Amino acid sequence: MREGYEGTGPGALTPDGCAVELYARLPVGDEPDIIAAAVPAGARVLELGSGVGRVTHPLLERGFTVTAVDESADMLARVRGARTICARIEHLDLGETFDVVLLASFLVHAGDEEVRRGMLRACARHVAEGGCVLIQREGPDYHTDVPRERVDPSGFTVRIASVEPAGDGVNSVRAEYEFPDAAWTQTFLARPLTKEQFESALAEAGLEVDAYLTPDGMWVRAVPVE
Repeated sequence: MREGYEGTGPGALTPDGCAVELYARLPVGDEPDIIAAAVPAGARVLELGSGVGRVTHPLLERGFTVTAVDESADMLARVRGARTICARIEHLDLGETFDVVLLASFLVHAGDEEVRRGMLRACARHVAEGGCVLIQREGPDYHTDVPRERVDPSGFTVRIASVEPAGDGVNSVRAEYEFPDAAWTQTFLARPLTKEQFESALAEAGLEVDAYLTPDGMWVRAVPVE
């Protein structure tokens, strides 16, 4: 397990503390609809950090071609119908480009700034001319509205139990997931980014905001700087 990252609960855990069985249970939200509305129909998508395919599978059902990348072979073993590549995102260099590069799951908030830089460079490296990068950011109150919890209609509770300073502008976040028959926790490092800091990080990688896709600013379409 990476330093600063921890997971508990049944089944395999990834290096950043994600539980494979937990992510296989989590329902998909509105992510596929947001993505589909922001890109051309039938686009070739490079999904960075796909996990078990929670978003991958709905995108495939909508007619997209998806290449799913994740560092966990256990996660990728759950993906069906997509090309899969087991690799660290920040090291990825496939030698090909895609209509859409997708960096969801708040990965842009990686605690390690060099990892974030590597991820954004990977996005820029793999986006085709005329293509775009879709990025999911944390909400404005993610690190301050704590503790908070949500009861999902499908019958489980997700809770952000604590957010504690870990130094250098990074926070240690503890999430808890409770199902009727099992429970998981995940502790991870996340770096809050203001809008200005986020846009500066994009610029460093040769990207710029094309549009904020949701009123809360959490979903962003970026394009290469011309």
